[in-house]
Amino acid sequence: MTATREQIPPAAFASYLSAGVFWLVVATIAALLFFQEGLNALFVAWQLPEYSHGPLIPVLSLLLFLRQLKEVPIKPGPVTDRGAGIALLIFAVLFGLIGKLSQIDEVVAYAIILWVGAILLISWGWQQGKLFWPPVVHLVYMLPLPGLIYYKVSTYLQIISSELGVWMLQLISVPVFLEGNIIDLGVYKLHVAEACSGLRYLFPIMSFSYIFAVLFKGSVWHKAVLLLAAVPITIVMNSVRIAFAGWLVNYVGLEYLEGFTHFFEGWIIFMICVVLLFILAWAMLRFTGSKMSLVDALDLDTTGWATQARRVALIAPSRALIFSALLLGAGALAWETRAQVGTTTVDREPFAVFPTRLGAWKGGIPEALSPDVQKSLAADDYHSVQFRTEAETAPVGLFIAWYYDQTKGGTHSPEVCLPGAGWEIARLDRIDIAPQMGFAEPYNLNRAVIQKGQTRMLVYYWFEQHGRHTAWDFAAKMYLLWDSITIGRTDGALVRLTTPILPDETEAEAEARLQDMFRETTTVLPRFVPGLDV
Repeated sequence: MTATREQIPPAAFASYLSAGVFWLVVATIAALLFFQEGLNALFVAWQLPEYSHGPLIPVLSLLLFLRQLKEVPIKPGPVTDRGAGIALLIFAVLFGLIGKLSQIDEVVAYAIILWVGAILLISWGWQQGKLFWPPVVHLVYMLPLPGLIYYKVSTYLQIISSELGVWMLQLISVPVFLEGNIIDLGVYKLHVAEACSGLRYLFPIMSFSYIFAVLFKGSVWHKAVLLLAAVPITIVMNSVRIAFAGWLVNYVGLEYLEGFTHFFEGWIIFMICVVLLFILAWAMLRFTGSKMSLVDALDLDTTGWATQARRVALIAPSRALIFSALLLGAGALAWETRAQVGTTTVDREPFAVFPTRLGAWKGGIPEALSPDVQKSLAADDYHSVQFRTEAETAPVGLFIAWYYDQTKGGTHSPEVCLPGAGWEIARLDRIDIAPQMGFAEPYNLNRAVIQKGQTRMLVYYWFEQHGRHTAWDFAAKMYLLWDSITIGRTDGALVRLTTPILPDETEAEAEARLQDMFRETTTVLPRFVPGLDV
């Protein structure tokens, strides 16, 4: 049953407008105040190329909501099934509070979507409100990915796009070699950087494919194919762009690449992906023998949307709606007036005074990272140096990156970075090295064997989280969340030790060298990466 203008009694507007809409507006304003950190995180993320489509998502979700509202009949009488909405509201507030206390604004942004779902369930009740899930779920596409997940996805897509791009170049007989994310054309080398991962196309295409699937009148499996097709289509098109860039450099010259890159980025890729989605939908219709045209298969009817928007005035001033407004209003007021604990000041020594001698090991001149690597690393302080000893023929490289506030990005796992630099991880184990070193407390780290061509390296790396030695990056993030709430600490570090496995030595001999340097490093590390006793 579709709600029409005639089904909305004029008297209903007069009886409810002054109260129901008033409390809805108050609840919305209170939510904007309570979730303001999340809104700030969205505004910041939307300035990045990957999320520049973000401002369109709430608008498109609103249009989806009005479309869905046409299919929901007006239900006379009081709404009695608001319990689910109240439960979701409380969960949204608690979830947002975790983000506010931990100073991770993205968590607050995620809570906004929960609040939107809660306010719909409170306003329309469970039986009708649950039908509005498509526009609520669509809001997910306006959110920035958590930094750790973003970096892993970006690096993975860089590798996939590089491999596909090189394969396409080889198909057209372009001599090319791939080393990590470096496409070697002989005369020129192209770096498939983070901006080439395809994320700036993937996120808006996924949003479009979601709307496309919702509007498509085909079966459930048709909708699923259209939704899931966004990822492979975007990856393939991004690989085509990389391959064409390689062809352009090989046959025309490097000077033409920048102009091509600017032309082929953004809307050009987006529109090609959109066309491919339409072709896929048309093909599925023909494959299933449907006589519908592609236009008929899409629900593009926009008539009556303005009338449906007026139904907001029918929302009753329920106790649940008033509770929502008062809860968020009180929460926002309490947050503003509370004593601001802030982030604990960390007393540490800078790496500039890091010892040049650690036992028998003597450090060389600290190495400066390239500007691109420094920007990607985004550390507040770092130290990169090679240590040698007269008794050993091979050095041990020490690298430490320290962050004052990991909520703004934080450490990047070598498990992700190394493949992008051309290294293959031959073996990776998470171990507790404390028994081997005679430590009383657990000391968890990653032990990796990496290789590039004939070169093999042995690597120890771990995350320092306020005295905890963590091997798993996700566990480090969980400790960050807990410590930021309980002790106001958001600092942390990544520590990495690396030594080559020489052709004439065993892996055990290389590890003995690494462990000796590891023991010396841990004796001075707390001066530069403080534990819990700061």
